[in-house]
Amino acid sequence: MTEQSTDYDSPWKEIIELYFPSFLEFFFPLAYAEIDWNRPYQFLDKELHQLEPDAEIGKRLVAKVWLLNGEEAWVLVHLEVQGQYDSKFTERMYTYNYRLFDRHKKRVISLAVLADEDPNWRPSSYNYQLGGCRVSLEFPIAKLLDYEPSWSSLETSKNPFAIVVMAHLKSKATKRSPEDRLQWKLSLVRILLESGLSRQDIRQLFRFIDWIMVLPEELAISFKTEIKSYEEARKMRYVTSIERLAKQEGIEEGLQEGRQLGVIQSSQDSVIEVLETRFGQVPITIINAVNNINDSSVLKTLLKRAISIPSLAEFEQLLP
Repeated sequence: MTEQSTDYDSPWKEIIELYFPSFLEFFFPLAYAEIDWNRPYQFLDKELHQLEPDAEIGKRLVAKVWLLNGEEAWVLVHLEVQGQYDSKFTERMYTYNYRLFDRHKKRVISLAVLADEDPNWRPSSYNYQLGGCRVSLEFPIAKLLDYEPSWSSLETSKNPFAIVVMAHLKSKATKRSPEDRLQWKLSLVRILLESGLSRQDIRQLFRFIDWIMVLPEELAISFKTEIKSYEEARKMRYVTSIERLAKQEGIEEGLQEGRQLGVIQSSQDSVIEVLETRFGQVPITIINAVNNINDSSVLKTLLKRAISIPSLAEFEQLLP
């Protein structure tokens, strides 16, 4: 089992979108307190494509929110969840902040989640000065390593991101030890089942745990057996077994296939969004052709071409 075998960006992006208020309340309480949660918020991935088409959009989210004073504002979340040190990180934080402000003339809250393994790397500002001019941006960070000493508090927290942080930390810690990962995965799912959360929350959070704590096939079978026995022994009637929950979602034996389909659909949407941004209305023939492509590598190539190709007619020639 290697670090490269685990996808962290996609599950983190999905869980933040599902529990955005809880995410801010857990990691960034000052930002959470500024927002009027009685008014709807909206995620705008298209804005990120327009700001920087070649960027790794999966590492960022942008949401339009309303502040308590009635002002519209933007929340920009940067996810460095692969755990790699990046010397250009603060510069990108600044770049995205001013580009959003310049495009929409709305104040921007920039936030960063850091999952690297260097306890001393804490990038929280960008600045330069030249000829008497000074430019500066300071932004809050959430360092996942900081939550390890508070493990007992995480176990009793009712915020969904407590279990998210525990799963991420143990996924990293057990990346070279499948047996240890099995035991921690069992432990975390038991905590989840005993948490008192709703059935829907349990299903969503189980999906996150299962997504990032990947097990070899033989250990995955042991995991399912253990969880089923755990539920039956405690007569947990308020939630059906995780195995049956997965079946209801159509992913019992096809979790990986389901994830891949989600990636493909997202890639299809990205290609179409880029074409709409550049050329306006896109013919239905092109939309249908893109939506019928199920090869992620082909879609990735088409996305790159959509960013630079001179016309829709030339793009259409690329389609199968």
